Amino acid sequence: MLNILFLAAHRPNRSPGQRYRFEQYFPYLKSQGINYKLSYIITEADDAVFYSGGTVLDKFRILIKSILKRYAHKRDYNNYDIVFVQREALMIGWTFFERSIKKSKAKFVFDFDDSIWLLDTSVANKKFEWLKNPEKTAKIIRFADCVFAGNAYLANYAKHYNTVVKIVPTTIDTDIHFPNKTLRNKGVITIGWSGSSTTIKHFEYALDFLTTLKQKYGSKINIVVMGDASYVNETLGIKGVEWSAEGEVTVLNTFDIGIMPLPNDEWAKGKCGLKGLSYMALEIATVMSPVGVNTEIIQHGINGFLANTHQEWVTTISAIIDDAELRKNVGKAARLTVIEKYSVLAQRDNYITYFKEVLM
Repeated sequence: MLNILFLAAHRPNRSPGQRYRFEQYFPYLKSQGINYKLSYIITEADDAVFYSGGTVLDKFRILIKSILKRYAHKRDYNNYDIVFVQREALMIGWTFFERSIKKSKAKFVFDFDDSIWLLDTSVANKKFEWLKNPEKTAKIIRFADCVFAGNAYLANYAKHYNTVVKIVPTTIDTDIHFPNKTLRNKGVITIGWSGSSTTIKHFEYALDFLTTLKQKYGSKINIVVMGDASYVNETLGIKGVEWSAEGEVTVLNTFDIGIMPLPNDEWAKGKCGLKGLSYMALEIATVMSPVGVNTEIIQHGINGFLANTHQEWVTTISAIIDDAELRKNVGKAARLTVIEKYSVLAQRDNYITYFKEVLM
């Protein structure tokens, strides 16, 4: 019987990245007779301190506690066939725990879904940026027996340091992400964005074209931001909605149009299209920046749209607002794309196959 230890930062259902990269596969692993355990280091009580303007002393205590937790679990590595690390074992520049996995009896699978060899520290933790060591990503990849990369761009980076690299796309559980169009306001078109306080800067790339659209359509459109409850934009009538695992799909189902604006930089090229895929699975007409994997996911005008310039965003979203049939047809094609290529159902057997291959 296969036994896997997952090492990640957060408790179950806390982090969208964890949920979409491996947690949603847990029921299928169990059904296939695979045992698993999740070892995490940031508790619910720690969240409010770690991702806010908490004191340096409080954050240092969390760091020390995290190190002690990882040390406590280190002796368990030999009891598992595979130790799976999502992004990093610890949130500072050490590779001690990853090196320890390599020295254990377990095989080491490393998973990443962002350009984490680049610095992209949250505003709340900028003062601790010196503790990070982006160069450790290359070292961890060298230690790994197998690397799961979220897209081709990340895989190409990993192949510089390891020959056993699998592209494992970020996937959606389409049984949970199921469209419910009764939640949509028939008299108002809702343009929505989903993210977090750390990615709200990407939403702000949309402010110029959303302002133009608001001036054009007025009360005919509504703009929703989910993931940063503190976000406010009075001009556009936005009051942020808090993200929760329980309420996420309900809020998303109120969207008529989902947007994923991104800068064309090295960090964004590593993104795995999660926002767009989560919209698409719910038959929401989706508009994304033509950056990275987005250009692979979207067939422009068929299952979604790509927009780059201010005018392209305005023209594209205007067309979607004005044409209910277009929204319907593109939304249906979008969900089909997710089911066929980017769903748990489509990828779950590959997921298990890769685990078995690493043990051969």
